[in-house]
Amino acid sequence: MTAVYCVIFAISLIIPVGYFLIAKKRRDIWLFLLDIGICVVNLGYLILSASKTVELALFANKLAYFGQVVVIMSMFLIIARLCGIKRTKALYAILISIGAVIYSLVLTTGHLDWYYKSVSIEFVDGATRLVKEYGHLHPLYLVYVLGYFVAMLTVIFYSLAKNRVGSHKLAGLMLSVVLCNIGMWIVEKLVPLNFEFLSVSYLMSELILFIIHWMLQDYVHVDQVPTPNEERQRVIIVSSADRADRVEQIISRLPEGTSLSPRQLDILEGILDGKTRKEIAFDLHLSENTVKMHTSALYKAIGVSHRDEIYAMLGSDKSD
Repeated sequence: MTAVYCVIFAISLIIPVGYFLIAKKRRDIWLFLLDIGICVVNLGYLILSASKTVELALFANKLAYFGQVVVIMSMFLIIARLCGIKRTKALYAILISIGAVIYSLVLTTGHLDWYYKSVSIEFVDGATRLVKEYGHLHPLYLVYVLGYFVAMLTVIFYSLAKNRVGSHKLAGLMLSVVLCNIGMWIVEKLVPLNFEFLSVSYLMSELILFIIHWMLQDYVHVDQVPTPNEERQRVIIVSSADRADRVEQIISRLPEGTSLSPRQLDILEGILDGKTRKEIAFDLHLSENTVKMHTSALYKAIGVSHRDEIYAMLGSDKSD
């Protein structure tokens, strides 16, 4: 059993390295802390499985708890960011403070009977297992964990309702992370097991969140769309009918046999409305790189190199 924990711990060390090598553009501090937290959790499980004394087993248990507090807080903040939810310094301070209070209860183990009334160890299948009798304050940790799970689900469903995530598939992946951990956590609480399956669940969650972060790192959320004070932009106010006429004018000037794709038409309409690339990306739930790619194809089809040339084709006045 200890050998299995060794393998899991080794994998948890490798994943952060892969994250730094692949996610070069936008590294998320909370994703990094999630990686570190999972390493600490699995290190705690590894030390516990090899412990020969109650003192060492308690140390390992406290180490694993510290990692879990970091993991669940980081997981929530990562999902909140991926869903486009604004996070403030006050929120960070509150979450860190709550986590510190909860972990301080764990640290009373061995000194007070608040969290654990009593602890002992037993050896099962070649590994050490901590036998615990819970104290009257232990339910606070359960409330802490359940509160985070509820918060994660709320953020995901709220973002789906507000179209803040890139696609329903990505939202489904985030839901799978939360539901998988909820299910595993409940099973471990209700069914006596000789193996900490949360160690595997955390690794799977880490990989999925890493993939989602990598896929969404270029997507634009509403709080990232620049205001006129942040980025100078052309302002052209047109009615939908006027825009349709302008689109028709552009299409009529295309070379024979050339046509625009539906996505290119969407980009063209955004340009005619004077929107920036970020604003178009947000409206269409695309990444800026994708909008840039479609814009380049649009310019090539029309035979221009900049949006100013499109406005010139229509005889528009310039305004900044």
